[in-house]
Amino acid sequence: MCDSCDNEARNTCSRTRREQHVHEIIGSTFIAERCEDAHNHRFATVSGEAIPCMGSHVHEVTFRTDSFDGHVHEFTGTSSLPIPVGDGRHVHFAKACTTAADGHTHQFRVASLIDNPIEDC
Repeated sequence: MCDSCDNEARNTCSRTRREQHVHEIIGSTFIAERCEDAHNHRFATVSGEAIPCMGSHVHEVTFRTDSFDGHVHEFTGTSSLPIPVGDGRHVHFAKACTTAADGHTHQFRVASLIDNPIEDC
């Protein structure tokens, strides 16, 4: 099982004014049940709109994994603050645990795709 995953940003950021951009997020969970029924799951989602936070912003991230052996996992949490990648663009990071299903959870680490990848700076 995963340790409880802190989501400090979720508790300290404003939910009133939102900026107008989102990020695509695709990823895979870490393998669980290595000695019994080793498997992982995949997920794809689009983040929520930007939430002002500490002079910058974060995004709410929610997903449901694909199914394996009749079970799925879910996650709802908050991304990191922006990570600049050049040309005025950024990505976000998330590291946490899924909900429990079939007696286990999965850890994951994921970076969002670039914000607005085809717009000129």
